[in-house]
Amino acid sequence: MNEPINSKASLDDAVMRPVESFPPGRWWLALAFTASLAAVFVVCLAVTVIGGIGTWGNNVPVAWAFGITNFVFWIGIGHAGTLISAILFLLRQPWRTAVSRFAEAMTIFAVMCAGVFPLIHTGRPWLAAYWLFPLPNQHGLWINFRSPLCWDVFAVGTYFTVSLLFWYTGLLPDLALARDRARHPLRKLVYGLLSLGWNGSARAWNHYEKAYLLFAGLSTPLVVSVHSIVSFDFAVSILPGWHTTIFPPYFVAGAIFSGFAMVCMSLIFLRRFLRLEHIITLDHLEVMNKTLVATGLMVGYGYMIEAFMAWYSGSLYERSVFLNRALGPYAWAYWIMLACNVVLPQLFWFRRIRRSPWLMLPLVIAVNVGMWFERFVIIVTSLHRDFLPSSWGMFIPTWVDLGLLVGSFGLFFTLLLLFCRLAPVIAIAEMKHSLAHRH
Repeated sequence: MNEPINSKASLDDAVMRPVESFPPGRWWLALAFTASLAAVFVVCLAVTVIGGIGTWGNNVPVAWAFGITNFVFWIGIGHAGTLISAILFLLRQPWRTAVSRFAEAMTIFAVMCAGVFPLIHTGRPWLAAYWLFPLPNQHGLWINFRSPLCWDVFAVGTYFTVSLLFWYTGLLPDLALARDRARHPLRKLVYGLLSLGWNGSARAWNHYEKAYLLFAGLSTPLVVSVHSIVSFDFAVSILPGWHTTIFPPYFVAGAIFSGFAMVCMSLIFLRRFLRLEHIITLDHLEVMNKTLVATGLMVGYGYMIEAFMAWYSGSLYERSVFLNRALGPYAWAYWIMLACNVVLPQLFWFRRIRRSPWLMLPLVIAVNVGMWFERFVIIVTSLHRDFLPSSWGMFIPTWVDLGLLVGSFGLFFTLLLLFCRLAPVIAIAEMKHSLAHRH
């Protein structure tokens, strides 16, 4: 077991060890596994571009399926990073310092994975993606700014840009530390360029704190706005099962729920592989598990209100959608969703489970499985039975659909592993500030 952090020098040594030393064999095994999954993603992406959307299982009436399900899922994963880094920073929560850097990196990589799916879902992206941007009116056609799909481009693009700047701003002092500790000239040069000439002066810290506070303030409303706008893709339609006003807060709560589960799952392995148990402690995991209980109750409340409003509306079509979800051919997905998102998280009420990494691991994995199935249930079960029984159909994923889903996880975790190897995963400057206050 590592010694507790009692000095700034011991903190520097503990956090910089994975960056400065040759990675162990298990890191290479993990990278080989995730990179192979990422290669599957690239192959399936190439098949989609060459063969078109016909290589997927999409059909009439299920025109949206795995592509949009994956998009909404990965956008949700990216919410925990901004919440931990920005909102908890503004609320001056000290426990966030040990996990904020990793959560911010997760946000960047999750949004990168998410952005691929709507781009390829349009079909022939080198032609269709052109119309998603506010370009000059060269062809006598205006962009349809009333479409939520165009709102997604602005919302997700802004969210990614601000999150990237927020993350990189926080990295500057630690990149300068890596520069000062580097022994190889090439490493010193690279980290020197990335640290933008950081010298640790009072003036530099003054500008840093102002910029960090500014980006935290900009990121805070984006946590709510981005997934609210993503929910408008469904809520502004007239399709039963989608046309509901509860979707914006319901989607935001679900995004935080799945995002915290992914952060918690990743940290369970990270703290063990990088020997950071004395920095990312059980107290941090317990606080995140408490957040999972709170947001899980919000998601469960959303399920209940959604079903109640379908009954209370008196609409035959709304009622039939929810009966079909619970009793129809995709009922298995609906009950998996309820079990993973509502029932299993209640086990976090027990302190022993909240503080045992290997007991909480299957639960946080189940939450991510359930949140993916939530998006699948919302999209597919609302589409596969149209207003006319003659238009009913079933969606069956192809190997390309499954490859894109599994491969997106491979891409995500490959980027995380590379980040853990090339940059400090702990915000050292913020941890030193907390350490000084503690002493």
